[in-house]
Amino acid sequence: MTDKEFYSNDEKQLARFAKALSHPVRVYICKLLSSQSCCYSGDLAEEVPIARSTLSQHLKELKASGLIQGEIVPPKIKYCLNKENWALAREMFTNLFNN
Repeated sequence: MTDKEFYSNDEKQLARFAKALSHPVRVYICKLLSSQSCCYSGDLAEEVPIARSTLSQHLKELKASGLIQGEIVPPKIKYCLNKENWALAREMFTNLFNN
């Protein structure tokens, strides 16, 4: 049995959520997005004091985890929280800490 086969799909998903939230900039981005329905990448660049390329990498990590979703609205990208996955993450973290 390999490492990948040993861990459950839930454990792997929880690790993806945790990794996505493991940087303060990504936590801050999530807090910003939670306070509004959606936000454009240009607006985020004005809010977060980091280079656009660095912001793009953080958004990519959050999107890969499924915690946010992006929609191309030329010439910008609109980002929103993925509420279904946030509910799943909340449930998974609650279960982790209540066991």
